[in-house]
Amino acid sequence: MRIKERIIILPNGKEITLKSAGAEDAMKVKLHREATAKETHFMAREPEDGPFNLERIQEGLASFAESDRNFMVNAYLDDELVGDLGVSVVRPLVKYLHRGNLGMSIRQEYTDMGLGSFMMKTALEQAKENGFEQVELGVYSDNLGARHMYTKMGFAEYGMNPRAFKLKDGTYVDEIIMVNFLDTY
Repeated sequence: MRIKERIIILPNGKEITLKSAGAEDAMKVKLHREATAKETHFMAREPEDGPFNLERIQEGLASFAESDRNFMVNAYLDDELVGDLGVSVVRPLVKYLHRGNLGMSIRQEYTDMGLGSFMMKTALEQAKENGFEQVELGVYSDNLGARHMYTKMGFAEYGMNPRAFKLKDGTYVDEIIMVNFLDTY
């Protein structure tokens, strides 16, 4: 499904459009995801994992647009994609339909400006409207800014996957598992 488009103003005065990316935005999504993979180790993918597959992105965005539950919240500054967030059913089986999985990325130069909170607020409201009862995510244990924002938005830590990520320098980072029970949001 596509969310209702809205305009937000960041504290620095920049005007951001929040809307759902569609298949027509696949190249912007591809470039955004490749850029964020280069900016920080907090993404699951490294640049040397290779470029994102454009056709697969197009198919995924079309699938999200056609879904009655899954959705995207994408942030555009003018025509540039600066934030990408998706919520999808954990598994398409009856016992899992109440659970949504959330993934999010923001270009580094737009972090610490409130954009993540605007995107997350929009996503949690839409998730609740779409019938999700809880939204789950995983975050790098050393991504303190994201963990703070998630906690501020009602997520609670409930577990940890030790050594979930092995960085290029050979060190490991744990994954913190978080949940937001939407009936309390």
